[in-house]
Amino acid sequence: MDQYQRYAAEIKETLDSLPWPEIDQMVEHLHRARLEDRQVFVMGNGSSAATASHMACDIGKNTVMPNHARFRVMALTDNMATFSAHANDAGYENVFAEQLANFLRPDDIVIAISTSGNSPNVIKAVQLANDHGALTIGWTGYTGGELAQMVDVSIVVDNDCVEQIEDIHLMLEHMATVALRRAIREDVALELAELATSAGTNGVVNHA
Repeated sequence: MDQYQRYAAEIKETLDSLPWPEIDQMVEHLHRARLEDRQVFVMGNGSSAATASHMACDIGKNTVMPNHARFRVMALTDNMATFSAHANDAGYENVFAEQLANFLRPDDIVIAISTSGNSPNVIKAVQLANDHGALTIGWTGYTGGELAQMVDVSIVVDNDCVEQIEDIHLMLEHMATVALRRAIREDVALELAELATSAGTNGVVNHA
């Protein structure tokens, strides 16, 4: 039993040390990207690929509000035909960069997930994104690796257990999804309040 309690205690300790200002900054960037119709790309290898897919699903679907802009989000892990074609023809280190080269525009957002921060295919894709004027966000663990030094927003999970880093990366995407949904609802509430104020003003009769 002690090993499970120790695992849970280490997760709690790591959560307490998360870089909350950078997480909030990431959410603000994502919220503006939705409003400005910019695209979001997410990528990672192995379990980080699963987290990338999960994030694209969650922010693409779970933030939808009727008659309001939706997220344009793509996980670069999800098209196996394209992924394997680039791996076969251009090398595994290019599977993400080659996909970005087709779609990326300045000011789009690229989220790179790598527990070590040193995955060659992630590093090459972020280099391309930086060269094209995209905003780059890195999720890493350990001490951040190369990735943490080259992105605009760096979120390092200060832990040296790969499973716990991956646990918290998944929690990060859920935190972001909940925060983005709340931000969209706040926008909707503000719009409704402004409409109500406008309707009330327009309906006032001056009896002077």
